[in-house]
Amino acid sequence: MVRAMATKIHTPGAAAASDGRRLVIGWLALVALLVFAMIVLGGVTRLTNSGLSMTDWKPITGWLPPLSHEAWMAEFERYKAFPEYQKINHGMTLSEFQGIYAFEFAHRLLGRVIGVAFFVPFVIFLLMGKIRREMAPRLMLLFALGGLQGAMGWFMVKSGLVDNPDVSHYRLTAHLALASLIYAVILWTIFDLLRPPYAGYAEAHRTVRRSALLLLALIALQIVIGGFVAGLNAGFIYTDWPLMGGSFLPDDMFDLAPLYHNFLENPGTVQFTHRMAGYAIAIMSIWLYLVSRGRDISYPARLGIAGLVTMVFIQVFLGIVTLLYVVPVPLGAAHQAGGMLVLSFALFVVHELSVERGSAKTGQRLS
Repeated sequence: MVRAMATKIHTPGAAAASDGRRLVIGWLALVALLVFAMIVLGGVTRLTNSGLSMTDWKPITGWLPPLSHEAWMAEFERYKAFPEYQKINHGMTLSEFQGIYAFEFAHRLLGRVIGVAFFVPFVIFLLMGKIRREMAPRLMLLFALGGLQGAMGWFMVKSGLVDNPDVSHYRLTAHLALASLIYAVILWTIFDLLRPPYAGYAEAHRTVRRSALLLLALIALQIVIGGFVAGLNAGFIYTDWPLMGGSFLPDDMFDLAPLYHNFLENPGTVQFTHRMAGYAIAIMSIWLYLVSRGRDISYPARLGIAGLVTMVFIQVFLGIVTLLYVVPVPLGAAHQAGGMLVLSFALFVVHELSVERGSAKTGQRLS
């Protein structure tokens, strides 16, 4: 009776704190969704060969596209002075140029929107006291990483405005990895607000937690390898499955010297590595599911593991179909989105296994 009455008592301060926390969660969820869209749009920009259509960077004044025919012609003439037009797109019409320009412009505009959507509410919530003091440094670091990401994007584009009209796959991978890190930190912050971390761990969690951490590490590695695949156009060279050019190992797998260069520069080797990492992730996700059965873990963790395994196999299927159809833009974009969803599920599972143990049946916190 007393306990039931106590649950109905809400002090004004506690209610205000709860409302503030919901506001911050909603804001960060919106930013995470925008970053997710930014990553997918970045993949589309790559697949449509649009990334080099804008040959300068105006971080403050670049909010608007050319608004007149004269402005479009000036932009087009500037593009003609660079190797991509001269070596690949020579003879392109203005309307064709506008088509690729639209993707790159949308990508950059979305980056600016994310910056405003993050910074303005952050300042407002900070001044209103809605953001906990210990969380403010992490959020400020996130904003700094966002600025660094914009600079990294231009650093990447500059590498393609030279004799070889293609961006450095190292810089592209760094750009993707940093975007994924920003997305991951935002999600982890949301999970912290939803279920604050707890210092103690249940002994029964140890094997499950270590397996989940290993799986998360493999997923992070696969994102990096995926950046190499995209940067080297490695998805276009072997489009059969399960073999590569009729054999398990590609014929050119060890063509480069020294040997390790193949894993960094050889498209066939990079695609092979991407495939093997995908298989390892699928096997590891099944292992995680099996070792979690019968363990005293929370109901949300169980749901998260089931969702993770499901998403991993959907992603494997998307990867195979994308390869067999020679990387059409819709499937390539879906595969990019699938990778971020796999990362999201893995982060949720690891976080859930790192908070106070709840009931495996109800998912409620133990007091």
